[in-house]
Amino acid sequence: MVWLVFDLRPSRFWETSTPLLPMNKYITEFIGTFFLVLTIGCAVIGGAVPAPLAIGAALMVMIYAGGHISGAHYNPAVTLAVALRGRCEMKDVVPYWASQIIGAVLAALAVKYLYHVDGHDAKPIDSDHVPMALLAEFLFTFALAYVVLNVATAKGTAGNSYYGLAIGMTVMTGAFAVGPISGGAFNPAVAVGASVMGLFAWSNLWIYLVANFAGGAAAAGVFKLNNPADI
Repeated sequence: MVWLVFDLRPSRFWETSTPLLPMNKYITEFIGTFFLVLTIGCAVIGGAVPAPLAIGAALMVMIYAGGHISGAHYNPAVTLAVALRGRCEMKDVVPYWASQIIGAVLAALAVKYLYHVDGHDAKPIDSDHVPMALLAEFLFTFALAYVVLNVATAKGTAGNSYYGLAIGMTVMTGAFAVGPISGGAFNPAVAVGASVMGLFAWSNLWIYLVANFAGGAAAAGVFKLNNPADI
């Protein structure tokens, strides 16, 4: 497989080099999350094989497209991690989350229309498997946020051209590794969108919210511990 990595070198990926209106950032978060969730729904419901490749690629290209505007989080857990790390203003956290959730919900509705999905409810995760799902979601959300913070916000990797590929492949890896266990969301917005589409049971949404936000927060803590001078 040949990967094409474009040399996109903003002065700092997670910090825009020119002043931007807040709405531009929120629109970018909406668009990126929309196409991520749209790809997930179309790939999974449409039976794409292997779906994780399409999902990882969608995240990668959307990150390259929007990184210079909003930081291209497309994930409330990543927004939390970046805010705790100090690279996203706290006043932007809730608007980012709102943009991401709205994008995910509208993408889910588009998938339901495109594939005529109506009235389907996913089977809830068996109570015996809930601890495994929590652990799987926590570990790979931690991995995702850890990669994001290190390739996209650290001083030592500033201006690199591989951040989108690294982040997209982390999601792809997680989807392959634990998708059969938890569904492989690693993203509260994705979990909401998947619930709207009927891929996840609404009764299991708490699993993703708890594990994903905990994984993002833990990654921020580890990053700050490992990089005390990188502020």
